[in-house]
Amino acid sequence: MERWSRLYAKPEQVDAVRVDVWRERLSSLSWFMRCLNEPMARTANKEDRCKGRFWEGRFRSQALLDESALLRCMAYVDLNPIRASIAETPETSGHTSIKARIDGCDRHLLPFPGEGHNQDVVLPIGRHDYLQLVDWTGRQMSPSRRGRIPEFAPPILERLDMDGRDWLREMKYYGRWYYRAVGSLHAMQRYGDYLGQHLLKGLPKASGNIA
Repeated sequence: MERWSRLYAKPEQVDAVRVDVWRERLSSLSWFMRCLNEPMARTANKEDRCKGRFWEGRFRSQALLDESALLRCMAYVDLNPIRASIAETPETSGHTSIKARIDGCDRHLLPFPGEGHNQDVVLPIGRHDYLQLVDWTGRQMSPSRRGRIPEFAPPILERLDMDGRDWLREMKYYGRWYYRAVGSLHAMQRYGDYLGQHLLKGLPKASGNIA
C-alpha cells in the first residue's frame, strides 16, 4: 500500500481484494511499461499538439537462449539508429549502449571479460571483437553494399561457428523471424520441447522456411 501510494492517490477505503490487485500490478512488467510510457506520450503529444497513439508497443519480451542469441540481440539494438538512417556510424549514434561503450561510459552495463569490477557475469565476447562485429555488420547494411560480404568477416563469427551471410540475414529479419525466443537451431528446438510446441517462430520448417 505504501509503494502504491507513492505513485497514485490512495482511496480512503481499502480492502484485501484491492491490495491484491495493487500487488499484482506492482510486480507486472506490462504495468511498469504503461506507467513509464504514458506520461512520456502525453508530454510528446502536447508538444506536437496532436492526439493518438504515440508508441508502437509497450515492450517485447524474448528469451535469449545462448551466447549467439545475446550477441544478435545486442547488435540488432545497437544498430537501430543506423537502420533508421539517424546515424551513419555506431560512434555517432546517440542513446545506444555501443555509443556508451565507445565513450567509456559503460560502467552501468554488463562488462566485457577482464573489464569492470564485477567479473562474476560478463559478456561472451571481448570489447574489440564486439566493436568490430557491430562496425562490420553496420557497413553491410549500406544500400550500396547489399549482399556483399568482405573476406575479412570478424573472427568472432568463425569462433561461434556462425556463417557471415546467416548473421547478416538474421540482423535484417530479426524482428520478423523471432518472437518469443532467440537462439541457435538446437537451442530453439530444446526450448520448443520445453514449451511443448512443435512450431515456434524462428524454427525452420521442413521446407527450410522460418516458421
